[in-house]
Amino acid sequence: MRRLDRIEPTQSLLAGTEDLPRPVDDGAADHLPGRAMPITALLGTDGARVPLSDLPLGRTVIFVYPRTGKPVRPGSAAVEEIQGERGCTAQLCSVRDAIDDLRQAGAVAVYGLSTQDHAYQSEAVWRLGLPFPLLADPTVSVGRGLRLPTVTDGGSTLYRRLTLVIQDGVIEKVFYPVFPPHTHVDEVISWLRSRRR
Repeated sequence: MRRLDRIEPTQSLLAGTEDLPRPVDDGAADHLPGRAMPITALLGTDGARVPLSDLPLGRTVIFVYPRTGKPVRPGSAAVEEIQGERGCTAQLCSVRDAIDDLRQAGAVAVYGLSTQDHAYQSEAVWRLGLPFPLLADPTVSVGRGLRLPTVTDGGSTLYRRLTLVIQDGVIEKVFYPVFPPHTHVDEVISWLRSRRR
């Protein structure tokens, strides 16, 4: 059971997101639809190893994001200046709040994915009360396997924000660029619902 006192208030998460610059579609994700997921397994914050090439039958949604910040250590100014890279925590909380709608729309599994390590992600799951696991990819293995768009900050490689819908091991839909991050989950839910008709 999650403790509500540790979850950041939605209003404080959205502060400063109203002036986010709209990212430009640079075509960096155009090659992804139709690609098979790489044969790799990532550690989730629930302790399970998730084999990306052997996800459950049906549609899995993976929200890929650069990184979450902590209240005492927010994201770097360099990353925040890159178009579309601010708002990760607000996005994950919007997914948290819409998790039932995602599942009712047809998502059999939901994950977040970043290059942050397992310990960092586990703290975020606890603090934000996320009811879905985050997948740690500090070696950027998924990014290399799929040629995901990335950005470098202080020597660290971070993923650009995008969302993958995988059906039976193959990428069916890619949302890229994602904007605005805190309402993007509604776009995903709408798309999932349209495929169930």
